[in-house]
Amino acid sequence: MAVWNLIEYGAWGLAIILGLYIVTDWLRTDARYSEEDLTSSREGQIEAMTEEHSKL
Repeated sequence: MAVWNLIEYGAWGLAIILGLYIVTDWLRTDARYSEEDLTSSREGQIEAMTEEHSKL
């Protein structure tokens, strides 16, 4: 039973580390780029171009 407790604590620790990484990455991205850049439709234009090429 002690092994499973250690695995559980390790999983919680990993979840906390990943959660902190996600939050810090979110804050860095938010500080680095403007809201206009983050909500631009440039990605949609790229997807539309690739769909046109795949239909040919």
